[in-house]
Amino acid sequence: MPLPVPPRRLCLLLIDDNPADCLLAQEAFELYGDAVSVKVIQDGPSALTWLQAQAARDALPDMILLDVNMPGMNGFEVLSALRGDATMRHLPVVMLTTSDRQEDVDRAYELVASSYLVKNSDFQGFLDQVDSLVRFWTQVRFRQRANVMR
Repeated sequence: MPLPVPPRRLCLLLIDDNPADCLLAQEAFELYGDAVSVKVIQDGPSALTWLQAQAARDALPDMILLDVNMPGMNGFEVLSALRGDATMRHLPVVMLTTSDRQEDVDRAYELVASSYLVKNSDFQGFLDQVDSLVRFWTQVRFRQRANVMR
């Protein structure tokens, strides 16, 4: 009987301009210890620059969590830039936002978001959302890469 394959670390990039939301997300993901790593970047242009550097090292994250409402470059503009870049268009992008507006949901899917998750305002509810997200994405198969995200 073959030995079970140990689960690999799920590497996430959170792009969100709100420091309080970033802190909450980091606290929620810390509950998973070494099973999940989260890099936080608080604006779209910096995130795209970081992702390009990661792509050059073949060390892209497994998934991106992306806020919709950000100043300067909003989440839709970031998503559009990702989908327009051949080295990053394959990345799963989960829109993680407080916006439950149907037009935002529709626009996200038109830009080929992987999913759209409205943040629960209750912390326990948010923890439950994070748990579902981690459970799902740890079972998903990703495009192979040579290195782990740093």
